[in-house]
Amino acid sequence: MENYTNKSGDSQVVSFQIDANSIKVRFKNNHVYLYDIRHPGPEHLEKMKELARSGWGLNTYIESEVKTDFSSKVF
Repeated sequence: MENYTNKSGDSQVVSFQIDANSIKVRFKNNHVYLYDIRHPGPEHLEKMKELARSGWGLNTYIESEVKTDFSSKVF
Protein backbone atom coordinates (compact mmCIF):
# COMPACT_ATOMS: atom_id res chain seq x y z
CA MET A 1 0.00 0.00 0.00
CA GLU A 2 1.04 3.57 -0.63
CA ASN A 3 1.23 6.01 2.27
CA TYR A 4 -1.47 8.69 2.25
CA THR A 5 0.15 12.14 2.27
CA ASN A 6 -2.43 13.56 4.71
CA LYS A 7 -1.82 17.21 3.85
CA SER A 8 -4.44 18.34 6.37
CA GLY A 9 -2.63 16.52 9.17
CA ASP A 10 -5.79 15.15 10.78
CA SER A 11 -6.98 12.38 8.47
CA GLN A 12 -7.84 8.92 9.74
CA VAL A 13 -6.54 7.50 6.43
CA VAL A 14 -3.04 6.02 6.64
CA SER A 15 -2.53 4.31 3.28
CA PHE A 16 -4.28 3.17 0.12
CA GLN A 17 -3.90 0.82 -2.84
CA ILE A 18 -5.43 1.73 -6.17
CA ASP A 19 -6.34 -0.90 -8.76
CA ALA A 20 -8.24 -0.48 -12.03
CA ASN A 21 -11.67 -1.13 -10.50
CA SER A 22 -11.09 -0.62 -6.79
CA ILE A 23 -9.30 1.14 -3.97
CA LYS A 24 -8.33 -0.28 -0.59
CA VAL A 25 -8.08 2.23 2.23
CA ARG A 26 -6.31 1.59 5.56
CA PHE A 27 -7.36 3.72 8.51
CA LYS A 28 -5.48 4.55 11.72
CA ASN A 29 -7.35 1.77 13.54
CA ASN A 30 -5.70 -0.67 11.04
CA HIS A 31 -9.03 -1.57 9.44
CA VAL A 32 -8.83 -1.88 5.65
CA TYR A 33 -11.90 -1.38 3.47
CA LEU A 34 -12.33 -2.24 -0.19
CA TYR A 35 -14.33 0.18 -2.33
CA ASP A 36 -15.09 -0.78 -5.93
CA ILE A 37 -17.27 -0.13 -8.96
CA ARG A 38 -20.25 -1.85 -7.28
CA HIS A 39 -19.89 -0.25 -3.86
CA PRO A 40 -19.92 2.75 -3.74
CA GLY A 41 -20.00 2.92 -7.57
CA PRO A 42 -17.80 4.23 -10.37
CA GLU A 43 -18.32 7.95 -9.75
CA HIS A 44 -17.42 7.73 -6.07
CA LEU A 45 -14.56 5.36 -6.83
CA GLU A 46 -12.93 7.75 -9.28
CA LYS A 47 -13.30 10.66 -6.86
CA MET A 48 -11.75 8.59 -4.06
CA LYS A 49 -8.79 7.69 -6.29
CA GLU A 50 -8.27 11.35 -7.13
CA LEU A 51 -8.38 12.38 -3.47
CA ALA A 52 -6.07 9.55 -2.42
CA ARG A 53 -3.46 10.62 -4.98
CA SER A 54 -3.73 14.26 -3.94
CA GLY A 55 -3.36 13.48 -0.22
CA TRP A 56 -6.23 15.76 0.69
CA GLY A 57 -9.89 15.15 1.57
CA LEU A 58 -10.24 11.37 1.30
CA ASN A 59 -11.38 10.77 4.88
CA THR A 60 -13.86 13.65 4.72
CA TYR A 61 -15.24 12.38 1.42
CA ILE A 62 -15.70 8.87 2.79
CA GLU A 63 -17.43 10.17 5.92
CA SER A 64 -19.76 12.53 4.05
CA GLU A 65 -20.47 10.79 0.73
CA VAL A 66 -19.67 7.07 0.98
CA LYS A 67 -20.27 6.28 4.66
CA THR A 68 -20.69 2.49 4.97
CA ASP A 69 -21.16 1.77 1.27
CA PHE A 70 -18.00 -0.32 0.88
CA SER A 71 -17.60 -3.64 -0.88
CA SER A 72 -15.91 -5.46 1.99
CA LYS A 73 -13.87 -5.06 5.14
CA VAL A 74 -10.55 -6.71 4.37
CA PHE A 75 -9.32 -6.86 8.02
